[in-house]
Amino acid sequence: MPGRGPSPSRTTAVFAYGAAAGLAADLLVGDPRRGHPVAAFGRAAAAVERRLHHDHRAWGALHTAVCAGGAVALGALAARTVRGGGKASVALTAASVWAVVGGTTLGREARAIGGALAAGDLDVARERMPHLVGRDPQALDGPAMARAVVESVAENTSDAVVGALFWGAVAGVPGLLGFRAVNTLDAMVGHKSPRYRRFGWASARLDDLAGWPGARLTAALAAVAAVPGGNPQGAIRAWRADAGKHPSPNAGPVEAAFAGALGVRLGGTLSYGGRIEHRPVLNADGRAVEVADIERAVTLSRRVTWLTLAACVGGRTIISAVRGRKRRGA
Repeated sequence: MPGRGPSPSRTTAVFAYGAAAGLAADLLVGDPRRGHPVAAFGRAAAAVERRLHHDHRAWGALHTAVCAGGAVALGALAARTVRGGGKASVALTAASVWAVVGGTTLGREARAIGGALAAGDLDVARERMPHLVGRDPQALDGPAMARAVVESVAENTSDAVVGALFWGAVAGVPGLLGFRAVNTLDAMVGHKSPRYRRFGWASARLDDLAGWPGARLTAALAAVAAVPGGNPQGAIRAWRADAGKHPSPNAGPVEAAFAGALGVRLGGTLSYGGRIEHRPVLNADGRAVEVADIERAVTLSRRVTWLTLAACVGGRTIISAVRGRKRRGA
């Protein structure tokens, strides 16, 4: 019925202005060192875990439902509170986008490690590595650290930026907060340690599901946004040939596409907490990663970010136009 809520074109405008403002805020100020909303969610999720933890999938599923569902409900309540207020809705969307994306911090940390590697200071690079990757830095030499940084930039472009914007375009503020909650839960309990092998199963599987569309969008846009000297065709070729070799269904397409776009090899042997993994090589025809490729990866990530905004707004605009024609036809 007419008049029961904002029109599709208005909600698209709210998302477009709010998301652009949120990305601009992230670009200008990045993440706060203290009091970050995601950190607050992490503390709340950890408190829930202390009460619910049992070595069983069902308890893990309950933990996931409580934490992720709570984030979605909070977003829905906030959106409903400002519903009908154009400026307030834009401000809420902007604040939510700023809170859940992390592109500027991702680039800052990658560049800090790259600078240390360029200066030959491996100790400083190893000291900063845990800010960006989960691997054992003591097991990595300079080239291995450079490769790990490029892989992390690729994967986190999807996890920290593109996936959030995609779900924000689909479901507004609840989608933004829900995606970040799911991704944070996976980082907290989704790994296959003895404590979380069963308890974290639901969070890991939900993260795979939520991250699926964003990962494919990231891979596609990496080809479109290939940096100067990059290879768009190589990105598509590596994505098609190598994505399925990666143990992660979502990191595979993203890392393969970045490898092809940058013309480098990714993957291979790595160490997590003393556990050695031998992963398939992505884009085997590419050259070894160099320190300068870290800056190229950050540039590619930033281009993908803004292309994602354009793609999400464009998609919503097309859907709104189709819905408007159907309403007029009815």
